[in-house]
Amino acid sequence: MTYLFDPVIASVAVAGSEDRFPVHRIYCVGRNYADHAREMGNDPDREPPFFFSKPADALVADRQAVHFPTRTDDLHHEVELVVALGKGAWQVASAQALDCVFGYGVGIDFTRRDLQASAKKAGRPWDVAKGFDDSAPVSVLQPVAVTGHPAKGVITLSVNGETRQRGDIADMIWSVPEIIAELSTYYRLQAGDLIFTGTPAGVGRVVAGDRLEGFIEGVGRLGIQLVP
Repeated sequence: MTYLFDPVIASVAVAGSEDRFPVHRIYCVGRNYADHAREMGNDPDREPPFFFSKPADALVADRQAVHFPTRTDDLHHEVELVVALGKGAWQVASAQALDCVFGYGVGIDFTRRDLQASAKKAGRPWDVAKGFDDSAPVSVLQPVAVTGHPAKGVITLSVNGETRQRGDIADMIWSVPEIIAELSTYYRLQAGDLIFTGTPAGVGRVVAGDRLEGFIEGVGRLGIQLVP
């Protein structure tokens, strides 16, 4: 087979290795921290989680520049625990879900909040608000052999050295195995899938020139800069 052009495979670096983690799909969980649900004007009851997605090539590596997107005056940061799947799953039980996990990282879900608000009001999809270029920075992945399966730990995001978001991954409404189990009832999950697991309160506006750093205790750090 001859390709008409060289295919681009999105991938993430793996800590302590020259290997790369090839990315298949990026799934994201909405409103998975009660405090964030409240700040967005929603009731944080334990309804089933809902999901949206980003294209794999929205990835940005640690310490790289993020190009500020067009068509927005209200770009928001959302720091998140990222789960990397090393095995596929289909209708897996939560008790077995962690067997699918390769490792963990720190991610930022960038959101064109003004476009998202307009889409919600009109009852339209969020794609242009969530799935744009450079919208999914992810840190170097830490394999499970290093981190275990973190169920608690401080999660923070700072902008230009000032802490904007601070929480604990123990406060997630839906745990990692519950998220994987629920997501696997909608999709045949594959090795290479990434799952952004939601963000704590404190999301807010950023502008070109800002430097952002995400941190999750026991998982790692992610640093990027927004450029025009």
